[in-house]
Amino acid sequence: MDVTLSSWLVIVISIALANLPFFTESLFGVIPLKGGRKTAWTRVFELVVLYFAAGAVAYAFEARIGNVFTQVKEFYMITVPLFVVLAFPGFVWRYLRKQHPRVD
Repeated sequence: MDVTLSSWLVIVISIALANLPFFTESLFGVIPLKGGRKTAWTRVFELVVLYFAAGAVAYAFEARIGNVFTQVKEFYMITVPLFVVLAFPGFVWRYLRKQHPRVD
């Protein structure tokens, strides 16, 4: 796998993981919750865990390519807001779109 393909793959995986908390009502998309609905804090917790999962995937790709660079605080100061911005479509879908009443 070349550098370009792995870079695009990390971006696609990050977009999918950033939006996952907002598109499902189960924890991490697999664990059903007792109440059936997630709170906003549960979604934030999920977003934090999935941020580190996306980082682990990116680290694995970087290690496979060759040289792994040391990450300092500036790296995290950029990637955390970027991950939150990638979650914007899911946030809009969950909280900002107009809910039409169900007709049964």
